[in-house]
Amino acid sequence: MEHPLTGSLLTPMLALVVWTLVMTVWMFALRIPAIQKARISPTAAREPTSLDALPLGVRQVGYNLNNLMEQPTLFYALVAYSYLAGQQNPLNLALAWAYVALRIVHSLIHATVNLVLVRFGVFALGTLALAVLAARDVLALF
Repeated sequence: MEHPLTGSLLTPMLALVVWTLVMTVWMFALRIPAIQKARISPTAAREPTSLDALPLGVRQVGYNLNNLMEQPTLFYALVAYSYLAGQQNPLNLALAWAYVALRIVHSLIHATVNLVLVRFGVFALGTLALAVLAARDVLALF
């Protein structure tokens, strides 16, 4: 029997989905009480600048959630394509896990200390893993 972490290219994809859900719960757990404490009405909250009144740590977790919805969409598409096209191999699996690990590290940096240069370096490495995975899928077509 194959190991669950190395048996399928879909496992890292599901791990990133779970991580995104964890970050969503984290954001709501911080943001909803902070909005109530700041007495920001639902009408006022429609204006993004009204959330500037929230503590920085609360805003950082929310800002990070956007990062988990943008570039990872490409990751989901690439992994699904790789899997369906029969491109499930050890290197693609390693690239997928590297991307997921780097997204988790990026999230933790962004949501806590937000060291921009470190966060950017982690983001760049994740983008490189994603680009190599994409290039491998394109090359496999030929």
